[in-house]
Amino acid sequence: MPSLLSVSATAAAWSTASPEDAGFSADLPDKLDAGIRSGLLGGVHAVLVSRDERLVLQRYYQGADESWGRPLGTVTFGPDTLHDLRSVTKSLVGLLYGIALDRGFVPPPDAPLLAQFPEYPDLAADPARVRLTIANALTMTMGFAWDEQRPYTDPTNSEIAMENAPDRNRYILDRPIVAAPGTRWIYGGGAVALLGTLIARGTGATLPEFARQALFAPLGIDQFEWAEGSDGVASAASGLRLRPRDLLRIGTLVLANGQWGGHQVVSRAWLDASFKPAIPTGDGLEFGRLWYLGEAATPALAGPRRWIAGFGNGGQRLWLMPDARLAVAILCGNYNAPDQWVTPLRIWRDIVLANLLHV
Repeated sequence: MPSLLSVSATAAAWSTASPEDAGFSADLPDKLDAGIRSGLLGGVHAVLVSRDERLVLQRYYQGADESWGRPLGTVTFGPDTLHDLRSVTKSLVGLLYGIALDRGFVPPPDAPLLAQFPEYPDLAADPARVRLTIANALTMTMGFAWDEQRPYTDPTNSEIAMENAPDRNRYILDRPIVAAPGTRWIYGGGAVALLGTLIARGTGATLPEFARQALFAPLGIDQFEWAEGSDGVASAASGLRLRPRDLLRIGTLVLANGQWGGHQVVSRAWLDASFKPAIPTGDGLEFGRLWYLGEAATPALAGPRRWIAGFGNGGQRLWLMPDARLAVAILCGNYNAPDQWVTPLRIWRDIVLANLLHV
């Protein structure tokens, strides 16, 4: 069972606006509730929408939940209930890498990757691996064989095998090469685990400790948990648990170009680079530096508009649309389900965007 790091206190309050005042249909909450009652939106635990830094909608439900695979039973969710982010954690680690880079703690994206792991001279001597850069880890283009299509209950799932390995970094860096670096997107938590190691080594703090100091504290986020593997290392790929409003708070920071309370928490240059398409994912989306990128149309905005998102197993989503100043956090319990993507997509497309009436 993973161990957890936690702190507790009360988060800062949000300013609020009615859906109508924020440019949505007045019955936006009713339409969401109707979708839940109808069964079209299954497994939803929480949905929050903010626009122009004002909380427009927050709905919490009841359902079965788990923490990194550990059953929690039926949970009645509310503003102070922590929830697994699963792979949305990856996108937040991307922010942390940018903060660490701006502070001079970690090497830049164009730096050679294997050079940061001198404890593996045999791997660094491999001509096929020496070309790897940190940018390849940030964009999941390392070209290593990696299989997370298997259920996360399966020990042969690459992320689970990594967590169970005696040396997670060697496990990752020693994977068979199936594509030249930078040429193919292969989804994998191993890339983010390497980045987490570099952050911890460079800052002299654990990943959760650095997150607390550099990202969470400036935003008033003072309660979180971060699951650790059997080696005591926090899972950079999927281990973070936050309250729903705190996830939305991070989305609001991104929409504000990295500023919060008059302070630059994440540099705009890092965010701009993170949201520049680096590689197609093969399913109609693009991938930047640990963020998914796409477009969607709304009645209020002429033509498709760019969105940015973090995706996580079970239906976890942080969806952002900069042109609409819109942030949406969706938390669900459909872990490992083959259709887990359906519910958050319907909420984003058919409930939120379809009811955004004007800018």
